[in-house]
Amino acid sequence: MLTTVTSIASALPPIVPGIGGAVLTGIQALAIASNFSMETNSQTRTQYSKFAQAKDENKDKNSMIGSRDGMTLIYLPAFAVSSALFVLPEVANLPFLPQQSLAEFFLMLHFGKRLLEVFYLHKYSGKVGRDLSIGIGFYYGLVSLLVCCVASPTTGDGSDMIGAGSALFAIGTAGNLYHHSILAGLRDSGKTDDKSYIAPKGGLFDFVAAPHYLFELMAWLGIAIVSQHLNAYLVFFSMTSYLSGRAYSQNEWNMSKFSDEEWPRSRKNIVPFLF
Repeated sequence: MLTTVTSIASALPPIVPGIGGAVLTGIQALAIASNFSMETNSQTRTQYSKFAQAKDENKDKNSMIGSRDGMTLIYLPAFAVSSALFVLPEVANLPFLPQQSLAEFFLMLHFGKRLLEVFYLHKYSGKVGRDLSIGIGFYYGLVSLLVCCVASPTTGDGSDMIGAGSALFAIGTAGNLYHHSILAGLRDSGKTDDKSYIAPKGGLFDFVAAPHYLFELMAWLGIAIVSQHLNAYLVFFSMTSYLSGRAYSQNEWNMSKFSDEEWPRSRKNIVPFLF
């Protein structure tokens, strides 16, 4: 029995060692367990996008900023962290820097893409809490720092896993961008104050409420695979719990907003035909 357990443990990806690693892993496990339920509860879900609007009127107007500025604050720290940790080893021989890895490159691409979408693709009309944006940005920055520090350096080892992870990241990134472009197309660029909503159609929107989340999770799984580290996989599971909860709430919102003809009640949340 002990031999079997040892064999299984040796086959698992490494984990951050020591007491600090145990605490970190425990926090990640707590996030995985709680994110879904928090995001499906109107009182505890993260208050941005359409879910923020019901409470905006009760907030101090000085604490609210434009959604474009808020989303920039959310994605910029993670982009800065991943870019710095990917580029610095090429220009500075600093012993405390993690070795350059494919995961760093993918994170830089992921958050760089999100920033480009914020600037050039999405059409915003609402506001978001400044402190909330800063808090989420800080969290994403920490997530990027964690993955960059634990990821396996770019070598020839595990080429099959690197290939699989890279393919997942590429498909996830492309699919996410495609479905984001569908959402952006629902907004008239000449009406930046328009808060009306239209049921999205096309792509996997004909099957699920949030296909852009599904493809984002594919990208995160790709990052976890090329990282070859258990804590990076826990980041993926945490994102899965969080985005699945958001997708569930999105589907419930769509059902309350649109008719049966516009939005069938049988439509799934994030995974076609399953959930």
